Amino acid sequence: MDFTVKPTLTGEKTVLRPFTEADAETMWEIIGDPEVVRFTFPASGDLTLDRVRSWYATRSAQPDRLDLAVTDRASGLLVGEVVLHDWDPDARACTFRTLIGPEGRGRGLGTEATRLIVGHAFERLGLHRVQLELYGDNARARRVYEKVGFTVEGVRREAAFRGGKWVDEVLMALLDREWAALTATAR
Repeated sequence: MDFTVKPTLTGEKTVLRPFTEADAETMWEIIGDPEVVRFTFPASGDLTLDRVRSWYATRSAQPDRLDLAVTDRASGLLVGEVVLHDWDPDARACTFRTLIGPEGRGRGLGTEATRLIVGHAFERLGLHRVQLELYGDNARARRVYEKVGFTVEGVRREAAFRGGKWVDEVLMALLDREWAALTATAR
C-alpha cells in the first residue's frame, strides 16, 4: 500500500484535501474543543501549538498513512480530519479515525467525509477491511458509522475511565464486499 499520494476528494458538502502547515491553528482550536477531547483522547499537557504545527506540516509526507483535512465545501472552512492509519498489508486492512469540530457538526459533513474516505479506501486503495474504535457513549459518531455501513464487532466493557466514569470501547468494521453491496444499491 502506498499512501504517498494524498488525494483531494470532493462531495456535495465537503472537500477532503491534504493538510498544510497553515491548517495547524484551526486544528489546534478543533482538538481543544470539549466534545472532541471527550470522545477522542485525554487532555494532555504534552500537546502544544508548536507540536500541532509540526504534526500537520508533515502529514502530506507520511507514506504509511492518509490524513486529510475535512473542509466545508460551501465556505472552505476547515472543520476536522479523517485518517486511515495502522496499515496491515497481510490483511489489506486499516484503522479509520475522524474528528469534527463544532463548526462542522449537525450538517452531515462528518457522514459525507466518512463515506468519501471509506469509498477511497475500498475503491482506489483496494482495502479489504476498514475498522475503527469509539467510546460507547459517543452516540453521534456511532450513528454516523452505522449510516455509512460499519457493523459492531465487539465491545470491551468498561475499558476506559473517562470523565469520572467507566465507558465501553466499541470495535466496528466494514468489509469491501459490504461496501460494494451498499454502493450498488445506492445507485
